[in-house]
Amino acid sequence: MSLVFVISPPRAGSTLLQRMLGAHSEIFTHPEPHLITPIAHLGVYGNIDKAPYDHINAAEAVKTFIEGLPGGEQDYLDALRAYTDTLYGRMLSTSESSIFLDKTPANALVLPFLQRLYPDAMYVVLTRHPLAIFSSYANSFFNGDWGAAHGFNPILERYVPAMAGFLRERPVPLLHVAYEDLVIEPESQLERIFAFLGLEHEPGAVEYGKAGPMKKGMGDPITVHTHDRPVADNVDKWAAELAHDSDKRMLAEQMIGQIDPADLEAWQWPTDALWAPIEAAGGGPAPKPPRNSYTFQRRVMLALKKDIHKRAHGKIIKRVKYYCDVLLRD
Repeated sequence: MSLVFVISPPRAGSTLLQRMLGAHSEIFTHPEPHLITPIAHLGVYGNIDKAPYDHINAAEAVKTFIEGLPGGEQDYLDALRAYTDTLYGRMLSTSESSIFLDKTPANALVLPFLQRLYPDAMYVVLTRHPLAIFSSYANSFFNGDWGAAHGFNPILERYVPAMAGFLRERPVPLLHVAYEDLVIEPESQLERIFAFLGLEHEPGAVEYGKAGPMKKGMGDPITVHTHDRPVADNVDKWAAELAHDSDKRMLAEQMIGQIDPADLEAWQWPTDALWAPIEAAGGGPAPKPPRNSYTFQRRVMLALKKDIHKRAHGKIIKRVKYYCDVLLRD
């Protein structure tokens, strides 16, 4: 079994890349399996803030246990790899392909662990204009409310440094792909990726929609499934949003100000080029958030969640939850 990891933030176009690569006869993929991040936080390489057990003591106990193993850390990694190899391999066995592709965005936040676990895997690192990513994130999940989106998850401050260090250090075999190049020149970029993966070029993969539908994951609700191939029409459409909204522009400047310029350079969006699309979009109309069944459900959920602990329906939901817990417990 061979593995390919697509390393990307949320809303950077990784689903599009996944669909294109998954159209190759030798590549099988599945919506974000999230196998890596839980085992990356067992206490040895990272930890969680809360758990239904004493995770601090558990982490120290595991580290002490590892010290007593004949092969030390390598034995521990072998055991974790046996777990993930089994799951990846058995999912792959449901197809006739030879490569499993995992594009879980959260993997980008545990790269030091992932490169230890799979040093021989192939890594495709997808980047996009940072503010295009955040615009897509805010419009897809928060109805265009940049403040709420940033308060919930400051994705740029988290993902850009994590991935930039990976790109600079290149500790494993990796290929850097820019989203903008992928949608403008999909044929040549796809050929480049297949060559990196050691696969025969299959030009038809660019028409990913003809390969049949792929099961949707929780993070894939918006646009990629509405097209059969990459489209470049909206590559800079996001920029008008900032050109017409001073509050969003101010927050954008604050976010970018928290990121090391060297990290932006590694993303191929240095600070001297970062604002050019916004200035160029000054005369165009501001884009509207997408409207579909998912975004409608998301708006309803956000409206219900707001001040839920102070509103009448919050008390009802808590009561229903109590009865459900009573009924479902052993």
